[in-house]
Amino acid sequence: MKLEVRELTFAYGQKTILKDLEFRVEEGEFVSILGPSGRGKSTILKLLTGVVRPEKGEILIDGQRTEGSSGRFAYMPQNDLLFPWKTVLDNVCLYGRIHGSLKDMRREAAAHLAEFGLAGYEDCYPSRLSGGMRQRAAFLRTALCRADIFLLDEPFGALDVITRGEMQDWLLDMRKKLNWTVVLVTHDMDEAIYLSDRILILNHCPARITGEIVIDEKQRDRQWLYGQGDLRREIYERIMDHVDIK
Repeated sequence: MKLEVRELTFAYGQKTILKDLEFRVEEGEFVSILGPSGRGKSTILKLLTGVVRPEKGEILIDGQRTEGSSGRFAYMPQNDLLFPWKTVLDNVCLYGRIHGSLKDMRREAAAHLAEFGLAGYEDCYPSRLSGGMRQRAAFLRTALCRADIFLLDEPFGALDVITRGEMQDWLLDMRKKLNWTVVLVTHDMDEAIYLSDRILILNHCPARITGEIVIDEKQRDRQWLYGQGDLRREIYERIMDHVDIK
């Protein structure tokens, strides 16, 4: 098992956000955590990266417990966070600069620019890039961290609908090529259906996993996605079964 979360509990002050949260992720699996806003989806990623610490529970990678900032996770937020005064190549090699391996990382980044749709733009500044290109640059920066598991916090949420769809197609293709292990948090039902091997439904307050949906389809395209009405209905009903309406 690549990632295992056991009985994870976390509170902000007196308010318990997550209680006895448990889930697993296999090597090379793409798992989405789907649920309403305010249920602690982003908090889960912060706990995994060690930005905040749980009150109880444990996180295991390859069967070994990990605590704090382990370097085993590569985190990508909603905004690309590219430095406007640095070139694309300098931005994507930030990890190498911080850890003293800049020369090797620049060489590695250059080898991947075409694969990430950035060939010919290495010396450009972020202001010259489209929204989708900026996100691809952010993905390359994340990939160069050499971490085991990618944590994606609604990475396409700031993009327009057309660009978001293009980036989802790109991520689906890249994931097949590179066999990434990914945990995505989102409230976009179609995004979760299109990209995931499994969808975990996060609900209740304090939040926990209240359902799991396995998606077996390997050959996915937009036409397939448009025909998933029954699956959307099932996910919606599972979410609404546990939503408190006040």
